[in-house]
Amino acid sequence: MSGKTERGCQRRLRLRFLSVGQGSARRKGGAKRWPLAADSQSRPGRRSMRLLLPASVRLESWLRKVLGLIMSKCSLTPWLFIWLMLLYQSGCYFLDSVIAASSFRHVHHYINKSNLDQGYCERKRKLSNFSGWRLSTEKLTATLPIDRIEENYVREVQGSIFSVAYPTPFKSRVLLVAFSKFGSWAGQLGDGRAHLIGVYTNRFGDTWELQLKGSGRTPYSRNGDGRAVLRSSVREFLGSEAMHYLGIPTSRAASLVLSDDDVWRDRFYNGDIKKERGAIVLRVAKSWFRIGSLEILTRSGELDLLRVLLDLVIDEHFPSISMNDSNKYLAFFSRVVSETADLIALWMSVGFAHGVCNTDNFSLLSITIDYGPFGFMDSYDPGFVPNISDDERRYNIGNQANVGMFNLNKLLQALNPLLDPRQKQLASQILEGYPDQYYKRFTELFKAKLGLLGSGSDDGYLIAFLLKLMEDVKADFTMTFRQLGEMSLDHLKDVSIPQEFWAIHDIAKHELFSSWVAMYLLRLQRNADDSESDRKRRMASVNPRYVLRNWMAESAIQKAERNDFSEVRLLLQVLQHPFQVQTVAETAGYAQRPPAWAKEIKVSCSS
Repeated sequence: MSGKTERGCQRRLRLRFLSVGQGSARRKGGAKRWPLAADSQSRPGRRSMRLLLPASVRLESWLRKVLGLIMSKCSLTPWLFIWLMLLYQSGCYFLDSVIAASSFRHVHHYINKSNLDQGYCERKRKLSNFSGWRLSTEKLTATLPIDRIEENYVREVQGSIFSVAYPTPFKSRVLLVAFSKFGSWAGQLGDGRAHLIGVYTNRFGDTWELQLKGSGRTPYSRNGDGRAVLRSSVREFLGSEAMHYLGIPTSRAASLVLSDDDVWRDRFYNGDIKKERGAIVLRVAKSWFRIGSLEILTRSGELDLLRVLLDLVIDEHFPSISMNDSNKYLAFFSRVVSETADLIALWMSVGFAHGVCNTDNFSLLSITIDYGPFGFMDSYDPGFVPNISDDERRYNIGNQANVGMFNLNKLLQALNPLLDPRQKQLASQILEGYPDQYYKRFTELFKAKLGLLGSGSDDGYLIAFLLKLMEDVKADFTMTFRQLGEMSLDHLKDVSIPQEFWAIHDIAKHELFSSWVAMYLLRLQRNADDSESDRKRRMASVNPRYVLRNWMAESAIQKAERNDFSEVRLLLQVLQHPFQVQTVAETAGYAQRPPAWAKEIKVSCSS
């Protein structure tokens, strides 16, 4: 957790940088090995305040007074503290603006000067070394064992949950951009480039684990260099925030810091190794433990440690489960099964394909983690695979629900040594109920996307019929549902489609579209006391107009490679309000037909 802190700060800040080990079920045959990434379901607590700093002004004395006032008068959010720390450590004199309003907002910045003189850092030592932060690792380190070996070299770690590893500093200047494996056992994985820096408790009593990704090697790095590159870091930063504002349980991104240090990557695993820019993402989650965290303990026979870790997870994150309940592990498994079914149904409702659904990438809290080669569908295709490394197409979007059940079965196998025969039988029955739970939630979500109220015996058929038409004509997933909610029923009834509804124009070419429309209009008539305006309002609230399409992320990445972060900031702004029509987004073409070159974009596990 935090590294070389001053001795006088130890009482308040007992931190060491920790990396977490876990196992993973991954694919067979020539599987590429890559470092882990890692989750948060609801937003952290925050204080309503607004602080604007003028741009391009040397602010040393003025900032000192303001920061002193803030720290003495305000109950700050972790986000503002994170930004202040990074600001001083990175050496930023020049700022654009800082906004911490009543709803969680990101701060958009860049650094023009990155190396503070040492004297200035010494004067601000309380900020630069975390001593002003109320971070703690006491609950984790007092309960869970830490590897006795503190040397940072790659090894098999047993009998421990955490290993001590200090981040590796970048050699070049750094740039603060924004604030804000496939089915078979792969053995020990772990945080090969992630460092847990502490647990923050906000004013509501919620705890958030802060983690750096791309911050250097750890004992779990295998052959990796412990670094992350700009393109994958921008994708994780934007992707996790986009999912949060879509209402999907997810990890959050707090900051993105870039460097001029060289990082070498074989992006497509074809032998073409190229130099890329390094980056570090600071991310937060309620917990970073995954199914693989339990799986590896069972496989290595460390059952006492398995029980200790599981008890901690239940006690910290499942308060409705009594620790004195003899069926607590069964209750835990039931919750994870139900919430995983819900999560994957939510993914499907926005056309999201995770890309790497290994057990080490499935959170015990059922939140979306590890934003690697993910993708939002453009044209609807149940076989959509965003990850070109997935040559067996195991994790195609239409198979995600099945993979979820596979991973839950691995979780059950990990829990089995702690269950008695009766509990094992009940747990198997719970797992068998997963498909029904998933289908029920999937149907609920897609009924809402179509503006349907109540229930009808043919609702499932109506949804499946539409998806088949979309598949046949390769209709745009996001905009087909969005524009169905924006069109009047009169236009739909006459199949008189205004030109601006380009996605409906595409699907209307199908010879069976008029038959589907007739069924749909008949079903809408059963919406008791429903009005046209109410239907449009409901559908607009669940069908986003903007998602992080791969071409949008790629455009921002290409500009960022040239130190132009304008589109990263623009996307962050737009994706915070995905359901609202925004002039800047319309001007940028984010709701228009994807450009032809979008089909050529490839993403892989290389990051």
